[in-house]
Amino acid sequence: MADTATPLVEMRNIEKFYGRIHALRNVNLTIRHGEIVGLLGDNGAGKSTLIKVLSGAVPYTSGEILMNGKPLTLRSTNDAIDAGIETIYQDSALVPQLSIARNLFLGRELRKGPGFLDRMDQERMNSVARDLLKRVGISKNIPPTTPIGSLSGGERQAVAIARAMYFDSELIILDEPTNNLGVAETQGVLRFVRDARNSGHSCIFIAHNIHHVFQVVDRMVVMRRGEVVADDLSPKTSSIQDVEDIITGEHIAA
Repeated sequence: MADTATPLVEMRNIEKFYGRIHALRNVNLTIRHGEIVGLLGDNGAGKSTLIKVLSGAVPYTSGEILMNGKPLTLRSTNDAIDAGIETIYQDSALVPQLSIARNLFLGRELRKGPGFLDRMDQERMNSVARDLLKRVGISKNIPPTTPIGSLSGGERQAVAIARAMYFDSELIILDEPTNNLGVAETQGVLRFVRDARNSGHSCIFIAHNIHHVFQVVDRMVVMRRGEVVADDLSPKTSSIQDVEDIITGEHIAA
């Protein structure tokens, strides 16, 4: 078991250049065990680039990443997944034509049978899927054979979060998970985030809607122009206006 006194993830002095564009500037970010961190900033602040680095989607130019105190090499998204880092994007990265169960286990299908005669254990995947849907708060009796394309936006996000929770990802990154969702679906996603923390997972929650962030996070980190300009803002002691002023730089002018 990991030492919870040691941060789950540490990003140290991360630099990222796209040619002459300096996308990340000496970024330091720490995520503790069982912590939900809100990552905030205007468009172009560097949030997406930072998440792509941590999810293994793009290489960083210099710096280092540690997980549970040990150096972590991320050459691909598979490296991140193997390390316990799961990223849930706004579109959930799900295949609409496939069933809920198949999406939950995509690329990591449960198998049965001996050796080269093994085959997908569809029955077991369906059973696990039913339990997971209940666990993430979908109360409707939706068959696990239902195509993802027929689900609502909130239900799709629930499936994506359930996948991360089932594979016991230590860090779940949620990139704009409440975009284009209705009020009820948004509250469902926010509940899922709280449940993830209660289950011992850490989360990075990225959203333009600061009101949503304030409802679920323990701490807020603000980026501007590729730099971290605040990393210890608490929703208990900071107001939404305080955070917005830091995002826009108004606090400097003041």
